Amino acid sequence: MTDQLLRVLSQDGFIRASFATTTALVREVCHHQGTDPTATVALGRLTTAAALMGSLLKGKQRLGLTIEGNGPLQKLQAETDANGLVRGTIKTPVCNLPPVNDRFDVPGAIGKAGFLHVIKDLGLKEPYRGMVQLCSSEIAEDLAHYFSSSEQTPTSVALGVTLDQQGEVAASGGFFIQAMPDCDDDYLKALEQTLSSLPAISTLIREGLSAQQIADRVMTYLPYTVQATCELKFHCNCSRRHVLAMLGGLDAKELNAMAEQNEDTEVVCEYCKKAYLFTPAEIVNLVSAKK
Repeated sequence: MTDQLLRVLSQDGFIRASFATTTALVREVCHHQGTDPTATVALGRLTTAAALMGSLLKGKQRLGLTIEGNGPLQKLQAETDANGLVRGTIKTPVCNLPPVNDRFDVPGAIGKAGFLHVIKDLGLKEPYRGMVQLCSSEIAEDLAHYFSSSEQTPTSVALGVTLDQQGEVAASGGFFIQAMPDCDDDYLKALEQTLSSLPAISTLIREGLSAQQIADRVMTYLPYTVQATCELKFHCNCSRRHVLAMLGGLDAKELNAMAEQNEDTEVVCEYCKKAYLFTPAEIVNLVSAKK
């Protein structure tokens, strides 16, 4: 079953929601990063969160999520576009933290002090940048906190990643539900009751439920219409041209030091781990272009 993203709107317009299955996507992202189990769960949650927020994009818009904490993982990032193309990276992929109460210690791995950054490239002159302090480092709660404090939108967020006995991703996905202005409190109470009675999102996905079927379970008492669907895939948009442009942003002193080594300079993409080699002559050309 392919990973899918589904955006829905209740028929009265008071509730909007997005649902995603991300098992293959998270598995591939974490394979590129070489994550240990706890890091896999943490990065899988953030990657799923980015995929879900991509449902709010259109055209050539892009979105990035970054978590910086004082735990051993240090920094996690995930990016998406409006077409379901997602990538993710993590600074320290192995944290070796033991479970706490039979659960992966994601808060301990991220750290209790830090920030969630949201960057949206909406095609305007400058990208939108939002930031909130981490409230629990569980990621879903931090994202809900961002929506309520920075975008003034009451939001319920669920993110789940389950691993098999070999430490591979067995099921991953999530959803968020948002109350639109003037939403009736009775709607929210009905939703809360439904959500409290449901199994974990990763359990539903491991049982084989699709994004549509999960939406049906969550929106049981709220008739809805499907606004958009798309397939979710890992995709890295790095290229030799982009990396060369990045090198061109370094100052002449750094570039000269690279060229003087008389060997190719290797740059490895942090997302897909593809290596790009640049000869000393290419580095010298970059220096000359600055004059």
